[in-house]
Amino acid sequence: MKSARQFAIREIINSERIATQEELCQALSDRGLDVTQATVSRDIKDLQLIKIPDEHGYRYALPDTAKRAGVQERTKRLFRDSVIYVDHSENLAVIKTIPGAAQAVASLIDTVGWDSVLGTVAGDDTIFVVVKPKEMAPMLVNELLQMLRT
Repeated sequence: MKSARQFAIREIINSERIATQEELCQALSDRGLDVTQATVSRDIKDLQLIKIPDEHGYRYALPDTAKRAGVQERTKRLFRDSVIYVDHSENLAVIKTIPGAAQAVASLIDTVGWDSVLGTVAGDDTIFVVVKPKEMAPMLVNELLQMLRT
C-alpha cells in the first residue's frame, strides 16, 4: 500500500501543481486513496519532496525536478552574463561569448538536455552546437535568444 501510494504521489506531483499537504491529500482521495495528513507528511519526508518557486508561489516537486529548474536558471543567468552573439548555419549554431566563458556555457547547454543538440565544441569565446535535424537549428537559436532576453 505504501509503495502504491508513493507512486501515486510521484505521478500527482509530476502532473499537477500541488502547493499544500491538504491539496495532496485531496488528489490522493480523488484517485481512491484515502489518507491522513500525517501519512502524507511522512510520505513527503520519505520521498524527499521539496517546495520550489513557480509563477503562483511555491509547489511540491521531486528533488531532480528542482535540479533541472536550477540548471535552467543557471543557464539563463550565465547566458545573460556571458553570451554576446547567437546565430546558425545549416545544422550548426554558433555562440560567441565573452573571453573565457565558452566552455562553461557549452557545458550548461550539454546539461540542459535538449533533444535537438547532439553536442557542443567550445573554445575560449566561441561555441559550435551541432543540431539534428538541421531544421531544428533556427528553433534552438530562438530558444537561446529567448534566454538572453529573460
